[in-house]
Amino acid sequence: MTAFAAAVDALFADPNIGRDAIYMPEGGAPVLVRVVARRADAITDFGDTRLWSETTRIDLRVAEVANPRPGDRIEIDGDAFIIQGEPVRDRERVVWTVDLRPA
Repeated sequence: MTAFAAAVDALFADPNIGRDAIYMPEGGAPVLVRVVARRADAITDFGDTRLWSETTRIDLRVAEVANPRPGDRIEIDGDAFIIQGEPVRDRERVVWTVDLRPA
């Protein structure tokens, strides 16, 4: 395990940063995972207009979820979400970042 992977594991294990969630792949069995939730606002330019929207992104460890796909579900604290768009892995291949929408 690299030092980066060890640091990521420590962040996900921290009760102030990581949270328990249930990952449900389409057609598969639910899996208990740890996530780091990021609920930032996004500002998108569209012509001369700027659009503001709430976003929900989470980080998943590749060690827990090898291949998340659009349409898979994630439940966090009783709130259900669906993965939208293609998940993106970090350069070290340790963390997936996924965009979610409410289910």
